[in-house]
Amino acid sequence: MSILLPGATSVLLVVSVALLCSPGAEGGKVLVFSLEGSHWVNMNLMLKGLYAKGHQITVVRTSTSWFVKGGAEHYSTITIPLQEKMTIEEQDFFVTFLAKMIAIRKGGVSGIAFLSFWWEMLTSLSKMHGEASQVVEHILENKVLMQDLRDAQYDVVLLDPGLPIGVMVAHALKLPTVFNVRWITSGDGHFVVCPSPLSYTPMSGYAVSDKMTFSQRIKNMLYYLLNMSIDTFIVSPHYDRLVEKYFEPGVNFYHLLQGTDIWLMRLDFVFEFPRPTMPNVVYVAGFQCKPSEPLPTDLEEFVQSSGEHGVILMSLGSLVKGLPLEITSEVAAAFAQLPQKIIWRHPGERPDNLGNNTLLVKWLPQNDLLGHPKVKAFVAHGGTNGVYESIYHGVPVIGVPLLFDQFENLFRLEVRGAAKVLDVTTLNRHNFLEAVQDVLHKPSYRKNMERLSILHHDKQSHPLDTAVYWIEFVMRHKGAAHLRTESYKMPWYSYHSLDVICFLVAVLLAWSAIAVGSIRFLCLRLCMKRKSKQD
Repeated sequence: MSILLPGATSVLLVVSVALLCSPGAEGGKVLVFSLEGSHWVNMNLMLKGLYAKGHQITVVRTSTSWFVKGGAEHYSTITIPLQEKMTIEEQDFFVTFLAKMIAIRKGGVSGIAFLSFWWEMLTSLSKMHGEASQVVEHILENKVLMQDLRDAQYDVVLLDPGLPIGVMVAHALKLPTVFNVRWITSGDGHFVVCPSPLSYTPMSGYAVSDKMTFSQRIKNMLYYLLNMSIDTFIVSPHYDRLVEKYFEPGVNFYHLLQGTDIWLMRLDFVFEFPRPTMPNVVYVAGFQCKPSEPLPTDLEEFVQSSGEHGVILMSLGSLVKGLPLEITSEVAAAFAQLPQKIIWRHPGERPDNLGNNTLLVKWLPQNDLLGHPKVKAFVAHGGTNGVYESIYHGVPVIGVPLLFDQFENLFRLEVRGAAKVLDVTTLNRHNFLEAVQDVLHKPSYRKNMERLSILHHDKQSHPLDTAVYWIEFVMRHKGAAHLRTESYKMPWYSYHSLDVICFLVAVLLAWSAIAVGSIRFLCLRLCMKRKSKQD
């Protein structure tokens, strides 16, 4: 092992030194399961935080992984051999998926084509989880590997439950678990660990606020039923089969998800709508954020050349290589009309109409650029990492949501007056230019984002330190069962007290019947006595 690379955060180094004598300073062993793309980017940062505290980290990866490298200074790897890439590891999968989504949202497909797309999407989802379940099976069937994992005596399993491979393996190893989580198999993790009233808790995939109209509450319920149906009939059967095959009777796949010790939730109520939560849910959004570091010389020169007008940053994340050419060319044409300099992360085909003020790059130091005083706005797709980096540095956003939770993320910023959101299907040079100029020239956008930034910074400790503390907490105490409710094991009718309500109603009805019967009986006796006296 060696010290952190030069790019590590100063905050992390300071806290690492300060806590070396804490109860968690003795190095433990952490087994890690992550997902690809931005999920791995923020998981890797959390691993660096653990490594700085002296912990030994082992990451389980597949041989076809395109983000998780086969070893690094701060972690070692266990590689699961695969003959073919998993669907989620195919970058082209997301490009194709996005193109079809855009076509459908434009209304350029028939009803049959729409149904065909939905069928294809559900089939791909089922295939994705089927592949994940095969990885689980491969691990559990490998007796040598499982014995090695037991002999290693790991203290905790840290995992992203979007694909719950680690959930199953951790249960087989009888190890406590910590989730680095926003999404599980059925959507937002809150919905399986916390009370989630649908009357004011927006469902995953539905971009509304917590102040819903009656019609919105109907739609929210329908979204919930749709998500639960997909999870029950498309996703869970793959894992239910494994549970039945490998685990003891009475084990339930969903209970394994709900029974994790600590949920490190990548959310902050500065951004999220208020909702119920639980003692074992810890909010660590923005743990990847840090003060900006100096830019590379060539990039700094380009930024400084912008003069008083400043720079606009554009990046659409790690999963999608780029938008279709007809859209990027409209964006380029709008940028060409601005006095600002543009830094655009664009690994796809070079767009037409590119102005002299626009620099195309395949990679950029996003956090460092957002923290640069000359960056005036951020054109973003609304991924969680980018959203929180924008909030951290107080940079207003022009949002172009493409997939998944990006619509909800940008909607939340828009509601708070910190973003202007565009529909990619109707995007052209005119409305894009208008949106950019609004954000640049109306002070309310920057003022609102700066307010969010102040609130986000006002914490007792940095979110990364909080995350590391709770992982070490689980390691020290071999779990955190005292923080976890067992309510998820209750039948649904008991959870909602329907059996108690029915019992009390039955008792009330019984007493009412007895009272009415007694009164009628007394009245009849009284009438009979009067009648007998009259006779």
